[in-house]
Amino acid sequence: MTRVLHVLDHSLPLHSGYTFRTRAILKAQQALGLDVRGITGLRHGETHDTANPQDIDGLIFHRTPGAVSGPPGVNEAREMVALSRSIQALAKEWRPDIVHAHSPALCGGGAWRASSALGIPFVYEIRAFWEDAAVGNRTGTEGSVKYHLTRALETQIVRRADAVFTICQGLRDDLIARGIAPGKIGVMPNGVDLSLFGDPPPRDTQLGEELGIAPGTPVIGYIGSFYAYEGVDDLIAAMPLLRREHPQARLLLVGAGEMEPEWRAAAASLPEPEAVIFAGRVPYDEVERYYSLIDVLAYPRKRSRLTDLVTPLKPLEAMAQRRIVAASNVGGHRELMKHGETGFLFAPDDPVACADALSEVLDTREEWDAVRERGVAHVRTRHDWACNARRYQDVYHLLLADVNRGDGRAALTAPA
Repeated sequence: MTRVLHVLDHSLPLHSGYTFRTRAILKAQQALGLDVRGITGLRHGETHDTANPQDIDGLIFHRTPGAVSGPPGVNEAREMVALSRSIQALAKEWRPDIVHAHSPALCGGGAWRASSALGIPFVYEIRAFWEDAAVGNRTGTEGSVKYHLTRALETQIVRRADAVFTICQGLRDDLIARGIAPGKIGVMPNGVDLSLFGDPPPRDTQLGEELGIAPGTPVIGYIGSFYAYEGVDDLIAAMPLLRREHPQARLLLVGAGEMEPEWRAAAASLPEPEAVIFAGRVPYDEVERYYSLIDVLAYPRKRSRLTDLVTPLKPLEAMAQRRIVAASNVGGHRELMKHGETGFLFAPDDPVACADALSEVLDTREEWDAVRERGVAHVRTRHDWACNARRYQDVYHLLLADVNRGDGRAALTAPA
């Protein structure tokens, strides 16, 4: 049985798009007969752990103990060394055949060091470029020294990896533009564990009453993290315009994050602040209750390198839930949906365009069933983890065959 060690920034029991993707990957690989474990770096945080390793939902996660410090650059180098040592210590008792690291580059750097010392293949998967994510969450500046150093580190790790995956074509194209061989880079798109999504539940009447949403009310929803690049401020600004045509429309925001105080203030300043409902962060196993109240899921991401290059997960989950999706016309969304067929696109950074699109969607309910069915079919054929995870297995087999032949770290044509 092939053993695969996934090297992660953080994992369950923390909840994020990152951890849910990780869970889906590991569960799908288990179903294919692989023996998988995860190991997290120092940024996962010891305060979230009651044991090392942890068994969560039938998945085993190991932790890197301790802490490091130092000036910028030195601190990160020490983190990679600590992670590498932790991987090598684990490998003495649980011998992995493949080390599969997931971005950011700190995970890749630590995993590369360890895989080189252990003499086993190293796979690196990029979910977003670390430097662009820092700009998106307002902890970095595009074009700064740190931005360029982070980008250079990522490129170096990609060159050293035996195989590379990205979550979308935009990231792959960017790496190719840096001079990385196209045959080395496969695409593993964001996906959905369809075993978690059956028939959508009926409207949760009790929850509707608790939130003050009467039956028949047009509900626009956003479920996700509260980061600036998500553009929910534009969605809030669109509500007075939307309510000119649909006076009863409400906006339901489910989630939390750094932008919550600013977005609450923006909603409070509206002429009709009751149009916006903040539900807060909810447990993952209760999210379906909120989906049941929502007519249209809106994802108004602002235009940036991050949103043009990276595909989000939530629109796919909404399609799997047979919900209508309206999203800003940025590159990441265009990879997931086709306007008028599986969802609806509107100009980014433009509350007027957002309001006009949402009004048009609400006015064309007779088309919704067909859009829903095409959306579900799209997820089943392109974004089902039970099928897509086989691509990993194909690459692992190629790498291990090279090792067994004594070819070393041979060039790989990864499936795109």
